[in-house]
Amino acid sequence: MEKIRVVLYGVGAIGSRIARFLLEKEGVEIAGVIDIAKDKAGKDLGEVLGIGRRLGVVVSNDSEAVFCKACADVVIHATSSYLKDVYPQIAPLAAYGVNVLSTCEELTYPYISELELAKKLDALGMKYGVTFLGTGINPGFLMDTLAITLTGVCQKVNRIKVERVMDAATRRVPFQRKTGAGLTVKEFEKKIKTKAITGHVGLEQSIGMIARALKWQLDKIKVDPVKPVIAKKNVASEAIKVKRGQAAGLKQCSHGIVGGKERITLEFQAYIAAKEEYDAVTIDGVPPIRQKISPCVHGDLATIAVIVNSIPKVINAPPGLITMKDLPIPSAALEDMRKYL
Repeated sequence: MEKIRVVLYGVGAIGSRIARFLLEKEGVEIAGVIDIAKDKAGKDLGEVLGIGRRLGVVVSNDSEAVFCKACADVVIHATSSYLKDVYPQIAPLAAYGVNVLSTCEELTYPYISELELAKKLDALGMKYGVTFLGTGINPGFLMDTLAITLTGVCQKVNRIKVERVMDAATRRVPFQRKTGAGLTVKEFEKKIKTKAITGHVGLEQSIGMIARALKWQLDKIKVDPVKPVIAKKNVASEAIKVKRGQAAGLKQCSHGIVGGKERITLEFQAYIAAKEEYDAVTIDGVPPIRQKISPCVHGDLATIAVIVNSIPKVINAPPGLITMKDLPIPSAALEDMRKYL
């Protein structure tokens, strides 16, 4: 049986870690690599990954040239959070007969933010017989797929609340800066206003996916302003010092309104020196569900796992644009990846 041929589109912070993990897997072959960064194009992937050996796969900034030769089964795409930026990169890939698995947050449930682009991707998938899927740990699993799965034991569901609290100090420095850690409140508010800080992307998509799975008709999604979490004392990570009164990170809440009532609430917090890290799903239903994972699932490690574990499921999936609620129950692909096809 031939190995699953994978093309990597984007080998930045997450894409490069996905690449390293793929090198550990049986039954998978990296058939091509695309990245527009000038310091990566033309280099051997092994050099870009810093693993001390050459892999014989050269990073290219020409996607057409790569896909003309790669004969790929799937592309793992990791470049941007927003579908409007990602669409021009992934839409042309359908014509090569390659399935697309992306970390793009908006692609996890794009019907909320980019309905027309979602329709176009679905049509392309159907035309060329390929599948498009956006996934990751959040959105993609913890604040949507997990909550949906837990409703499977309920006779009745009145309300769902999902919380994710992270100590930003344990994450990558770019992520820490993305939370606004170390800024004054005034600086934080200015950067949020100018979108220099966007906060977490994906809460609206997660609400949309949950509502769709439960056949709840959303009146609207209410998005609260992104707020700073104020440090009550001096705290620090290895890279960022936060003085008392400054922003240690951020807090975001979004609400799904159904029938005039708040039925879905998602709360995301990421700040330096969080007292407790956890992921929690609370379902007001029959029976009630109170699930808590403590400490919270590590975002980077889990995102890499969700993406790689989804490869055989995407290859086996029907064509078109799908979401995690459309796939079989997520599971680890621990052995030779070809066994899961």
